[in-house]
Amino acid sequence: MKTAKASSLAQRDSEVAQILSLEAERLASTINLIASENHASRAVLEAQSSLLTDKYAEGYPGHRYYGGCVYIDEIENLAIERAKKLFKAEHANVQAHSGSQANMAAYSILLEHEDTVMGMSLRHGGHLTHGAEVNFSGKWYHFISYGVDPKTEMLDYDEIERLALEHKPKLIIAGASSYSRIIDFERLRYIADNAGARLLADMAHIAGIIAAGLHPSSVPYAQVSTATTQKTLRGPRGGFILCDKELAPTIDSAVFPGMQGGPSMHIIAAKAVCFFEAMQPEFVDYQKSVLKNARVLASELQRQGLRIVSGGTDNHLVLVALSLQGISGKVAEEALGAVGISVNRNAIPFDPKPPKITSGIRLGTPAVTTRGFDTEEMKRIAALIGKVLSSSGDKRVQEQARQEVREMCQQFPIPGLA
Repeated sequence: MKTAKASSLAQRDSEVAQILSLEAERLASTINLIASENHASRAVLEAQSSLLTDKYAEGYPGHRYYGGCVYIDEIENLAIERAKKLFKAEHANVQAHSGSQANMAAYSILLEHEDTVMGMSLRHGGHLTHGAEVNFSGKWYHFISYGVDPKTEMLDYDEIERLALEHKPKLIIAGASSYSRIIDFERLRYIADNAGARLLADMAHIAGIIAAGLHPSSVPYAQVSTATTQKTLRGPRGGFILCDKELAPTIDSAVFPGMQGGPSMHIIAAKAVCFFEAMQPEFVDYQKSVLKNARVLASELQRQGLRIVSGGTDNHLVLVALSLQGISGKVAEEALGAVGISVNRNAIPFDPKPPKITSGIRLGTPAVTTRGFDTEEMKRIAALIGKVLSSSGDKRVQEQARQEVREMCQQFPIPGLA
């Protein structure tokens, strides 16, 4: 991408400019199937790299601790109103730097230290902040993990209800990091109410699908919903929080001054752009394509002899179990990476292997759909994955796959980098 800014960077700091150039080349020549990644629009990138980088603005619109915030307030108010409208929420906080910080802020107002909480096990598809022992959530609170049924590999709502009634948690967390099926937020709210708990929904992965009306929204059922903007929403790296209006003051104070100081106003501007783009009719078409591509990818991988966890997908991601191939997630990630297909190793439910090795890989279609890949490309990608994973390091197969990946990437340049 030839711009004045790129030229200035090259003149000022050639080492950083060179690394960025190499990363741009890597992205352009890679089929990115990492479910938590996407390619932001040029408009999002421009807002993110704007002069708002320079502004310090502790506080909230109309209540800043620094001068010169008149236009800063306008930007943040715009992002807030767009988020509320997009998700039909009573209140939105757009200052959280990440999804993890959004969760931390929400926990801080809903829980006391060592309170009992229920969340989806990391080993079954949950997130680190849903009670993993190595995370602040698992260290600060007493977590009861729930998971999927061993036969269906889908959420077992009856078992979740049994656990909730037995342990009486103060909070139940809905949402996942590697779960490919619809999440029944209404049922989980019913369970939470019966157990005397509140419901928090972490919709980081599926926020874009919810915004498009293609997945049930958590907002009518969860007292608090947290999310990120960089995944299916195609925005900048950042978090946001939606909540009932009675929780608004405590949520805002938990983020600032509770968790962080000055907000990243350039990121908030990019979030505002992201929310605007998600309101457009073409965004719904995009999300429909994301879902269609994921379904085709899953079915074609099954044709290649790969086992898909839960038998398919309802969202943007596909979780692949590699036991039939006799290889680990680590080996698969490295083999596919060597031919230009980017995936991440991932635990599958009841995985006997450690997190650094795993028995599966997680695939996602947001980034390739952004590039314009359609169902025919998904079929080609599935065939490539099947060949590479069954080739046992065959150099000829690897080179053929690498060449086909290059051709596909040249045909579908990345918007914003082209």
